Amino acid sequence: MFVDRARIFVSSGKGGDGHVSFRREKFVPAGGPDGGDGGRGGDVIFQVDEGLNTLVDFKHVRKYKAQDGQNGEKRNCRGKDGEDIVIKVPEGTIIKEAESGKVIVDMSGDNKRVVLLKGGRGGNGNQHYATPTMQAPKYAQPGQPAQELELFLELKMIADVGLVGFPNVGKSTLLSRVTNARPKIANYHFTTLNPNLGVVNLEGTGGFVIADIPGLIEGASEGVGLGHEFLRHIERTKVIIHVVDAAGTEGRDPIQDIETINKELEAYNPQIASRPQVIAANKMDALSPEAQNEVLAVLQKEFEPKGIKVYPISAVSGQGLQELLYDVYRMLQDIGEKPMVFEQEYFPEKMLQLENEPFTVTYDAAEAEYVVEGPRIEKMLGYTNLDSEKGFTFFQNFLKENGILEELEKLGIKDGDTVRLYGHSFEYYK
Repeated sequence: MFVDRARIFVSSGKGGDGHVSFRREKFVPAGGPDGGDGGRGGDVIFQVDEGLNTLVDFKHVRKYKAQDGQNGEKRNCRGKDGEDIVIKVPEGTIIKEAESGKVIVDMSGDNKRVVLLKGGRGGNGNQHYATPTMQAPKYAQPGQPAQELELFLELKMIADVGLVGFPNVGKSTLLSRVTNARPKIANYHFTTLNPNLGVVNLEGTGGFVIADIPGLIEGASEGVGLGHEFLRHIERTKVIIHVVDAAGTEGRDPIQDIETINKELEAYNPQIASRPQVIAANKMDALSPEAQNEVLAVLQKEFEPKGIKVYPISAVSGQGLQELLYDVYRMLQDIGEKPMVFEQEYFPEKMLQLENEPFTVTYDAAEAEYVVEGPRIEKMLGYTNLDSEKGFTFFQNFLKENGILEELEKLGIKDGDTVRLYGHSFEYYK
């Protein structure tokens, strides 16, 4: 089964919590703190697997989670780090944030292995919080939470050249003739239900990769037929070979077919429609020499003034294929661009960079409380044990160092007033 889109949920591992414990040894009645640190949570890693060409595996498994870090233990024992999870995808897979549709990473080019989500950092054990005035701290830091994302995976094939055309014009036959690809071929519409890739090996050149896109029909860009399902696979191509049935074996007009499909390409993505294009006038062997000349003249008169060269070919006999392929290769060399790689638009690591996120300080007149909110505050509360002396000191320093106390004072807070932070209420004293 060919599957080129999938929606999955991924989660890194939570960091292990720091441990609270004290040395308990014979002849050591009041040992110091020896709580170990928590282990780091596992990362979520995406890796290109050259042996894959479909996203079908993600239809069966939709949730992927890295291992949590283990909690710290007594005797300064550090918790074990959680194992990473490595998710393998075909080259050309674009990973997007599902809700916004923004690109996180395009698994193409140099992006062979990418750490998408970092595991949570392990929390410090209570051994880190001993001071001359607090020699028996009963506080340890919780592990950093995991990162979670819902992703949309979309496969866009890596091909230099795209074959487009109406159903049954001979694209699959052409692909099988000039590459090592072996698509199924039969005499009925929409034979090709999957995009097919093949490598064209030309003597004296480095060759190129060509993709056969399932037959387009009028309305494909709006979801009619099957073609729209696979148009994404020519978004990376540099040159388009437009295959037409020049012999009109099914009573079709080749000029009208070309114009119709170009309109569909324009409607789907104007950038694709503007790519260099050539016309492969196929099935010439079905015409008499006089008819061949006549059809070729009509096509050349219509399209060559627009900069679109017409090549008379027969995918069955091989007529004209060498000239077509070598000219396409020269076009690719003139373009000389690297394969198209989609730029990153969404940055998951920003979920952890909360220090730059805003916070708000407001007064709730109905409850007579000052309210402090924002992701920076929520993160701090998740890390801090407010029931411990050390934790509460951390909390006070946090409010001061981040300018929150200053904002409260600007609003006119006085000693004894109540401050509310995500379900926690405190009395303010300067």
